[in-house]
Amino acid sequence: MTHEIRSIRSDEWRQVKELRLVALQDPVAHLAFLETYEDAVSKADGFWQDRAEGAALGATARQQFVAVGEDGVWAGSVTVLVEEGGVPDVFGVVPERSQGHVVGVFVRPEYRGSAAGVTRGLFDAALAWSWEAGLERVRLFVHEKNSRAEAFYRKAGFRPTGETTPMPGDTGELELEFEITRG
Repeated sequence: MTHEIRSIRSDEWRQVKELRLVALQDPVAHLAFLETYEDAVSKADGFWQDRAEGAALGATARQQFVAVGEDGVWAGSVTVLVEEGGVPDVFGVVPERSQGHVVGVFVRPEYRGSAAGVTRGLFDAALAWSWEAGLERVRLFVHEKNSRAEAFYRKAGFRPTGETTPMPGDTGELELEFEITRG
């Protein structure tokens, strides 16, 4: 099966919600996401509508990409948040330059590691959007016990920065970065 990799549309909030709830039921969700299924499922439709609108095609502060199968099933998703240079990020740290921050990475188990290349396609789209937005660097954080994700990120060209960020209840997460080269 082939997948179309594209930005979400603002009217697709129901699909955004459905895929996020599936992601939060994954066995490693506690390592990968900062919310629980119980918290997410209790949110009103307005929350999901706002979430989709803010990350849809044409948005500039963040962009969510999905892999949509020929059958209409969303196989996976990744979101890029724009962090402006000189403005505190979500952790209160002020980046020196504008950068992307990859969050919400999820691919349904049946599409992971497949020949369809869903995960790679999502990351290629996220990095291309970041480059087109003028960002110089894209970063993400990965939990030290999420070796499967870390292995993919490294294969995709992300490298450890040596920085970690503290997370509630654990030792922290490793920061990986992808430097965007312009040619």
